[in-house]
Amino acid sequence: MDTPESRPPFTPTTASPSPFRDVITDAIRYWEPRRVGYNLVLAAIVLGWIALTWPHFRSAFIWPSLLALFVLAVLANVCYCAAYLVDIPLQYSAFQTSWRRRRWALWLIGVAFAGVIAFYWVADEIYPFEN
Repeated sequence: MDTPESRPPFTPTTASPSPFRDVITDAIRYWEPRRVGYNLVLAAIVLGWIALTWPHFRSAFIWPSLLALFVLAVLANVCYCAAYLVDIPLQYSAFQTSWRRRRWALWLIGVAFAGVIAFYWVADEIYPFEN
């Protein structure tokens, strides 16, 4: 007879992880270490603009401008999370194996796109308004 006392106790370590959990874990393990490179590329673009046009940006180093820069950095990292919107459904598709080998292309395209936006934002939206 199968009684509650005769069954082994349920513990989270004995339960097998769900496929969703495996996919999420794989996505996090892939994308989060690459976020550092993404941020370094964007920082290099902004710092390059500041270094190459230094006298022009000198007046921008005030607390409100630095707060705006922080907000833009947070928004850039929120946009980085869009990779999950592509990655997770593709991991559930029939292309899972080939996708996992080629998702570096999504990172490269995303970094290039973010770099173009950052370059535009500094060149067209910030640079003309600083004295």
